Amino acid sequence: MNISLKSLIVPGVILLLAVVSWLSYSSYKGEKKRADDAEQSLLLANATITDMQSRQRDVAALDAKYTGELQDAKATIDQLERDVATGKRRLQLNAKCATNGTTDTTGMDDGSGPRLTDSAERDYFTLRERIEIVTKQLTGLQAYVREQCLK
Repeated sequence: MNISLKSLIVPGVILLLAVVSWLSYSSYKGEKKRADDAEQSLLLANATITDMQSRQRDVAALDAKYTGELQDAKATIDQLERDVATGKRRLQLNAKCATNGTTDTTGMDDGSGPRLTDSAERDYFTLRERIEIVTKQLTGLQAYVREQCLK
């Protein structure tokens, strides 16, 4: 049997080309999968960033809204306190005048009307302001939970 060197080289080169092609294709598939995974991760990261930015804008708008409402409520209370102090407005109380142990006679107009002491009046405005603060904070937190946490 007479086999020539040319007849061995040609199939060898073809076999070598087939092996190199198979290895290249296998490497290509691995790199393509890695690139696809990286692209998917990038898309997910971009979506997360966009969502976070949107939520930050929403939270900032909520904060601005309720901070403004709280400032308005404080300003209203402060104005009411100034008006009461200057006599422009009066606090209405549901109170009875003390009789000092004497029986009332009809037609006595010289008694003073019911009134809060100065410290009680200050305490009234302090309590009113704190009620407004808590109400606005609670309303803001409830809106935050509804609009951000429950999405």
